[in-house]
Amino acid sequence: MSLPEFFFDRVTADIRQQMDGVLALTGQLGRQRLTPDGEACVAGVAEAAEGVRRMLEAALDLKSVSLEGLSVDLEPIRLRELMDEVEARWQPRATTAGVTLLVSYDGDPEAAALADRKRLLQIFDGFIGEAVAAQARGAVEAGLHVHATGDGVLLEGRVRGPRDSAWDESDTETRVRAIEARLGLEVALGAMLARRLLKSLDGQLRKEANAGASDTAAFELRLAPIPETIEAPTEEAGRAAHILVVDDNATNRMVAQSLVEMFDCTSESAEDGEEAVEAARTGRFDLILMDIKMPRMDGIAATRAIRAIPGPVGATPIIALTANADPDDAEAYLAAGMNGVVEKPMKPEHLLTALQQALDPNHSAAAA
Repeated sequence: MSLPEFFFDRVTADIRQQMDGVLALTGQLGRQRLTPDGEACVAGVAEAAEGVRRMLEAALDLKSVSLEGLSVDLEPIRLRELMDEVEARWQPRATTAGVTLLVSYDGDPEAAALADRKRLLQIFDGFIGEAVAAQARGAVEAGLHVHATGDGVLLEGRVRGPRDSAWDESDTETRVRAIEARLGLEVALGAMLARRLLKSLDGQLRKEANAGASDTAAFELRLAPIPETIEAPTEEAGRAAHILVVDDNATNRMVAQSLVEMFDCTSESAEDGEEAVEAARTGRFDLILMDIKMPRMDGIAATRAIRAIPGPVGATPIIALTANADPDDAEAYLAAGMNGVVEKPMKPEHLLTALQQALDPNHSAAAA
């Protein structure tokens, strides 16, 4: 970590602590008997402190997405409840701004998927915040359409607000600077974070013009389904597998580790093939998830190096993680000594099956 990064992290941590203290004190003051003017002052201080904390968290998340890769925490979520939370978060702020917020949900009321609740909320926060701040009066509409697909769930989010003739999504920097100048830093941070999150999650964003003086920010995301049954892969009776995740992309590592841990396995990570070989030599891993294209040493070279290690370490199961999983590529990975292939973006059920087959071949035979 460089010295500027060190001080940035220290300063932001201290500001967060101070804002938490301010909010705790305003909470105590709010429980006292105060004059109407005193109550208004306390409410103003609390609102300002909460705004600073929101901006700080958005800035920290934006730094993380931009420099370190997206961190995700996958969990089963009910999508209708997500929109209930969106409404609860934004209805008071919209009312204060004099704006009517209309939140809708279209889809199976019981529809659920594996997703990061915080990240989905941040995406809606960015577009709703921008629309509410730009709307002098009238209504802002936020909706979620959910469609079941053959391999998961397709989300279509929509936020309708005032038309912006200067919209140009291809020039994000100019766009966000204009938002900051017109609507303030908090809204600009949220808008940029929402766009970065969508890009990191392989989402799509478009702007649709409506009749009158409004337009709609429409975005799409594909989520993985919740596996019907999850049986934790094990290497020995009573012990969950310990897995090494190898990928040069921080977001991919975090996604893989989240899925692995969802299956009650433990994990560590490595950033390239050379690190993977050195980690494998320790003999503490039951299985390795290996990216193919990496700097210094790619996944195929790393697999061959591990297979050359004598003893049980050289026989550690290795599964390829790759976006290139056509039959010819898969054959090359298996020829290099890998035990299976999982295509990116990873689907939980595919990864689970590959783990079970590699760790317990008898499991797949029994299931068949």
